[in-house]
Amino acid sequence: MSIPSITVTTSTLSATGPRAPWRDWVALALLMFPVLLVAVDNTALTFALPAIARSLDASGVELLWIIDAYPLVLAGLLVAMGSLGDRIGRRRLLFVGSAGFAAVSALTAFAPSAEWLIAGRAGLGLFGAMLMPSTLSLIRNIFPQPNRRRLAVAIWAAGFSGGAALGPIAGGWLVEHFWWGAVLLVAVPIILPLLLLGPALIPESRDPKPGRVDVPSIILSLLVMVPVVYGIKTLATHGPSLEAFASIGAGLLMGYVFIRRQRALARGHKADHSTAPMLDVSLFGNRVFSTAITANVLALFSFNGFILFLAQHLQLLEGQSPSASGVAMVPALIATVVAGLLVVPLVRKVRPGFVVAGGLLLSAAGYFLVAFGDHSHGPSLLLAALLVLCLGVGAAETISNDLILGAAPADKSGAAAAISETGYEVGSLLGTAILGSILTASYQGNLRLPAGVSELAPASATNQAGETLAGAVELAGMLPAPLAEAVTAAARTAFDSGVHITASIALVLMSGACVLAAVLLRKVPKAS
Repeated sequence: MSIPSITVTTSTLSATGPRAPWRDWVALALLMFPVLLVAVDNTALTFALPAIARSLDASGVELLWIIDAYPLVLAGLLVAMGSLGDRIGRRRLLFVGSAGFAAVSALTAFAPSAEWLIAGRAGLGLFGAMLMPSTLSLIRNIFPQPNRRRLAVAIWAAGFSGGAALGPIAGGWLVEHFWWGAVLLVAVPIILPLLLLGPALIPESRDPKPGRVDVPSIILSLLVMVPVVYGIKTLATHGPSLEAFASIGAGLLMGYVFIRRQRALARGHKADHSTAPMLDVSLFGNRVFSTAITANVLALFSFNGFILFLAQHLQLLEGQSPSASGVAMVPALIATVVAGLLVVPLVRKVRPGFVVAGGLLLSAAGYFLVAFGDHSHGPSLLLAALLVLCLGVGAAETISNDLILGAAPADKSGAAAAISETGYEVGSLLGTAILGSILTASYQGNLRLPAGVSELAPASATNQAGETLAGAVELAGMLPAPLAEAVTAAARTAFDSGVHITASIALVLMSGACVLAAVLLRKVPKAS
């Protein structure tokens, strides 16, 4: 299986003659639909969690898996699907993934149980993995000039960030006016413009000499991520256990085997081009490339971890409707997009490494407000923190993506795009898996229900209250006013204890990443 090749793609495009500039920008606009779809799907379901918990009687662990199953499969298959796109055509893979994503979304919208919903989300991850590697590679091919490429990448990143913030808004409105399944069903109209207009306006690109499909590497990539994330979730939810450490150890062992296989295939590739590795691990030896990937992972880690608890806080503790909660996040959505676009001209005056570091510092400042602020006087502080966080994410991920593409050799830029998108999904996955699991564990460990609850409510409702915040709010609705207020207060205290812990962890990580970017990327020159 070959590494994606920009050189090959460029010759393919030039063979058909020069393209009119307007066609390039229309093609970019069409490529934003799958980007928005994948980004929205990462976060839209977050605001539907309370409704899903009530409708499907889902436990706290099941709710986390409903969120995590999608990015887990997506991240595990991104690089593999990027290589498959080289073989059959990146545009063709994009259309196959789009049609499959829309079909599975429509079916999953009517899932009768939490288990079926988790399975559907995993299926969406499979088709989502076909979408994302194609978008950034096609953008890189359509805009070979550095300045136009930087603007196009900024729009791409703004679309991804904006979609992640738009997800809760759309999700909240759909849940309030329809039902939780509408959050998934909306994928069908979103993807139609791409399927209808894309064949005429998006140029095809492929590698004419692809290697063999490396099935063992595909399997190994999944065997790395699934056990590690499962172990992290188990460790955070249930505490230290042999099962958790064994799962993490198994995933890391598979990671070692995967890297050895890729290196062996890379050595054989010099003599036989059919043995090309699925992932060129030598890319990580480039300091700029690996640091920019780390910045991407941590930026999305912080963002998705924040969204996870903010959605529950606004709806369940502040009593806002899903749509009102989504609208409250509109300023943050705007800030993400604006920050991503403003840093494009900024890197002509300030070194890109310092721009990335500044974005990460803003993210850290957002978490500082959460970790040390008082959340008991309404949502204003949390929404202000989200605004600061989104400014940082929009700035950091836009420039880090451009650094990733610029740091990789031209003949490996397709692989760089797939790795960049994998970083997006890994960050999203770990944000919900690690911070979400810690938040759940802290809530369960600190919840102290008042005396007399067990005598007035069913045992199942009491048990569910001990599992999730949504269960506690449901329990409070069954009780008389004084006791209901006591249950809500106890749930708020338990939930906020987890929020302070997760925010403190994210603060440390963001601060460390800021220093790392400032030091390791300081020699990257300003843009011309």
